[in-house]
Amino acid sequence: MSKVIAVCNQKGGVGKTTTAVNLAASFAALEKKTLLIDMDPQGNASQGLGFMESQETDIHEILDMADNPDNMTFENLKPAIADTTLDYLKVITSGPDLAVMEIELVNAMSREHRLERIIKVLKDEFEFIIIDAPPSLNLLTLNVLTAATSVLIPVQCEYYALQGMTELFKTIREVQKNLNANLKIEGALLTMFANNNLSKQVAEEVRENLADTVFQTVIPRNVRLSEAPSHGKPVILYDVQSSGSQSYMKLAEEILNKDR
Repeated sequence: MSKVIAVCNQKGGVGKTTTAVNLAASFAALEKKTLLIDMDPQGNASQGLGFMESQETDIHEILDMADNPDNMTFENLKPAIADTTLDYLKVITSGPDLAVMEIELVNAMSREHRLERIIKVLKDEFEFIIIDAPPSLNLLTLNVLTAATSVLIPVQCEYYALQGMTELFKTIREVQKNLNANLKIEGALLTMFANNNLSKQVAEEVRENLADTVFQTVIPRNVRLSEAPSHGKPVILYDVQSSGSQSYMKLAEEILNKDR
């Protein structure tokens, strides 16, 4: 039975996809069987693992298939699960077609449960499933939160860091109330931390507001983290010695230690 972590923040540019890709890669480096699911129509998480073009079978195809629960077998889902350069990491990619799914789901039955049906089939195959959610609160995001066991929220260390968090927590509470009573907050993750007064003030403010919800691990602003996606690699394969790579390994270990 796997742990399903949704990486979610409707505010763009906070390190959401960077966190999804590099946390998944760090779990894989620790030899945990891990699956990354790209639920963002921009497909940035897919590109960050080297999938620069749309795949024949991706998340859009199997979400469409999940309309019929009888289709939900591991054999049917296998064509969408792609290998990566890390032995313990697989990925289900995304592409522009996923944007159409938002429209298709509007009048669909059980529209919030499509991804949950897919996850139920995959749970026994992986120890961790990391989902990169879209940068907005829409039906695709509701599918992600309905399917997840916990939510990890990246928070950028800049002004307005807490802006929009109220709306996100409200959405999470509604999902807990109506769709997924077992959904938990995995934690808030401080990202893009620079060694200056502004970052320190923002980090202090976030910790004051969110208390024990905030991870001890902080992700620094790091050039290697920014460069890695253009090479189609997680930072652990691009520069394992970089501060960004080391920080995501610490985050993976912090989550593992907390679970123990």
